[in-house]
Amino acid sequence: MLGRKAQTSVSDAVLDDMDLVSRALARDAEAFRTIMKRNNQRLYRIARGVVRDDAEAEDIVQEAYLRAFAHLAAFRGGSSLSTWLSRITINEALGRLRRNRRAKGAGLVPTEAAEAEIIRFPRKYDEIDPERTMAQRQILQLVEQATDNLPEAFRTVFVARVIEGMSVEETAELLGLNHQTVKTRLHRARALLRKELDAKIGPILLDAFPFAGRRCDRLTSAVLRGLGFPD
Repeated sequence: MLGRKAQTSVSDAVLDDMDLVSRALARDAEAFRTIMKRNNQRLYRIARGVVRDDAEAEDIVQEAYLRAFAHLAAFRGGSSLSTWLSRITINEALGRLRRNRRAKGAGLVPTEAAEAEIIRFPRKYDEIDPERTMAQRQILQLVEQATDNLPEAFRTVFVARVIEGMSVEETAELLGLNHQTVKTRLHRARALLRKELDAKIGPILLDAFPFAGRRCDRLTSAVLRGLGFPD
């Protein structure tokens, strides 16, 4: 049973979600902006965990937002708004992945274009300590590459549980799996990653695949334009 404090927290979160949805349905641009700012990084990480491509993941998130906002009246608060958006995003990402595979199999997509591209993201500590920055960039690049190399079934669970920090229950709901399958796949993913990564890099995993600053603002602005709001 949830304690009083936990119950209040859950209740407040649901009310906050419903308030944002109500304001967005009334065409409040700031409500749309708040929803996206709160969810951009999670949705981007989920999409990228599926397609393994930075630009395509960003495009998927944009499409997912437009799809979600077009059906926002269907949100009833049965789950959190974040979970609802995550489910739409992963469905969009999986659909995109299936279409890409069909196109590749039909020879419509050059093989080299279908491979994941690793981009060296700028970090918030770039100008503080050059030597440390370089070392951390190299470690984070290893994290991203090793994650990309995981089989898809393990990769999506790993991104949700470890990189995004979702619970077993949230991951199971998001991916349509039972709890034991989530635990088993996560265990296998970690075992595979240990072959490539040093155990000491675990504490910095939360900085992998960042999506903030100008990229976050650009996506938010693009979705708002798609909804008909002026810049």
